[in-house]
Amino acid sequence: MLSYTINRPDTAAMKAAKARWDAVAKPLDSLGLLEDVIIRTAGIQGTPDVQLKPRCGLVFCADHGIVKQGVSQTDQSVTALVARAIAEGTSNVNIMAAVSDTPVYAVDVGMVTDVDEPGLIRKKTLYGTHDMSTGPAMTRDDAIFAIQAGIDTVCEMSEKGIKLIAIGEMGIGNTSATAAISCALLGMSVSDAVDRGAGLSDEGLVRKRRAVQSALNVNRPDANDPTDVLSKVGGLEICAMAGACLGGMSCSVPIIIDGVIAEAAALAAYRLCPACREYMFASHIGKELPAALILEELDMKPLICAELALGEGTGAVAVLPLFDMAQKVYAGVHTFDGLGMTAYREKGGAV
Repeated sequence: MLSYTINRPDTAAMKAAKARWDAVAKPLDSLGLLEDVIIRTAGIQGTPDVQLKPRCGLVFCADHGIVKQGVSQTDQSVTALVARAIAEGTSNVNIMAAVSDTPVYAVDVGMVTDVDEPGLIRKKTLYGTHDMSTGPAMTRDDAIFAIQAGIDTVCEMSEKGIKLIAIGEMGIGNTSATAAISCALLGMSVSDAVDRGAGLSDEGLVRKRRAVQSALNVNRPDANDPTDVLSKVGGLEICAMAGACLGGMSCSVPIIIDGVIAEAAALAAYRLCPACREYMFASHIGKELPAALILEELDMKPLICAELALGEGTGAVAVLPLFDMAQKVYAGVHTFDGLGMTAYREKGGAV
């Protein structure tokens, strides 16, 4: 049984934040989604005095048994190599996050290799999933354990004072799991959901589609049971990211979602508990096949469109400077009152 709390955003705080935005000397709603992220964050935090720091990135790391089917260019050793680099602070996501003064942590929820690095957070459920093309990726209990690990990690960060979390993943083979989840939860065909991932050849793409189709045929995941889908055709890091979304709701922490793999996790979390959607922000729209459909299903608008497909939480941390800019304007002194100017009104200009 999962343990989390169903919370709702504070509507009074959101109303106060909207009023503060409307007092800023600019046309109403003219900063679009940047206004929305501050208003929604006010609702999540329960105050119009929004705080975006301290914050962090969490990169959930795990391995996938389906790599045995030749669905990826590299083997599972790469998962551990990148996890180590993240824990050391030297990976791409660390470099990008440093621009906005954001520490990033690797979280081992299921790598086949143990990484001996002090900066790594250990929440291991299994040493990788089973080959889902021949049977379930994991047991239902394993999936629940991994989801709970994500919930707990976010709430532990909240207890340390973290106000905002960007989530991402690292796991060779996880685009296959994402495709299978997308097929199961959205009714997509394998040909529409499976792409080349990190750059498969034509032959590799054929193998990947065959393996994903086999996983769906063998396991028959139940679209009405998100935990069944995650356990049969998901990944441990995808489970943990779904848990992180539930943890954001449970502990009132905004969660910034990375690309298509994190989006698939967010969709699973939404199907588990629709209320958690109010605590999630879409960072970007990537070029992977299921991304647009998942965001449409979630009714979430991404902040940037840059054809990102790196993973590791890079898209999620890339939007943090936008959050910071929005907060600076929101909390600034450039107001109608400060200028001695008449404020704009709805459906009309200044009067």
